[in-house]
Amino acid sequence: MKKAAASDDAAILGVFEDLALNAGRKVMEVFHAGCAVDRKSDESPVTEADRESEKIILAGLREAFPSIPCVAEEESAAGTAPCSVGEAFFLIDPLDGTKEFINRNTDFTVNIALVRDGTPEVGVVYAPCTGRFFSGRPGRAELVELNEEGEIAGRRPIRVRAGAAPLTIVASRSHRTPETDDFIGQFEAAEIVSVGSSLKFCLVANGEADIYPRFGRTMEWDTAAGDAVLRAAGGCTTTLDGEPLGYGKCNQASDSDFANPYFIARGNVPGH
Repeated sequence: MKKAAASDDAAILGVFEDLALNAGRKVMEVFHAGCAVDRKSDESPVTEADRESEKIILAGLREAFPSIPCVAEEESAAGTAPCSVGEAFFLIDPLDGTKEFINRNTDFTVNIALVRDGTPEVGVVYAPCTGRFFSGRPGRAELVELNEEGEIAGRRPIRVRAGAAPLTIVASRSHRTPETDDFIGQFEAAEIVSVGSSLKFCLVANGEADIYPRFGRTMEWDTAAGDAVLRAAGGCTTTLDGEPLGYGKCNQASDSDFANPYFIARGNVPGH
């Protein structure tokens, strides 16, 4: 893969899209063939699909952008993630929704993001089992259309919608919590959609939902790509005190490196 300028968002997005498609093909090979499920030190599951997808993405990013640090889920689990990332770095979740993958659900995704100055600015989210593909860079978010061969055939811009009662709230399929239910209870007659992985951000970005509350543990690689797409589509992701969710959180006193606090991702929802 050719080197690309770290300031050229369109070129960066092109690299991301190619790598996500390649990684997605490998993920689907493993999905159809079947594989063993191992456990990491935190007892979360990991498969050959996670590892092989990450190898593809990291090799491509390091060839195209050798000066930009990479923070990837499986390298982090192995203790090799950088503890200082600087002003720009990549966040990679090679298979978000591993539980969905193991349970033969279709919501798992490949996620790649570029963070600048604590903000996710360029990102792709690809669900290889369903072919849903979202991308975002400052000022433009898109639904990427694929042909039967899994190649890019077109794209259309997407935008968050103006929220109107009843709101549609998207919630985690595998990580629903009492706090999430309490939050949902604030909204009269809200429609609830349960989805796995970073597709929750993308449903809000695409105007299919209005709010995604997350009252449960996530890591930055879980959220950065979807968050980048949402922000590019005119939405926002904030902590519970209303501050933008930041990235590059190293040396946290109360949690591990790159761990997120609870957050609310939203489209254009007046008063919330």
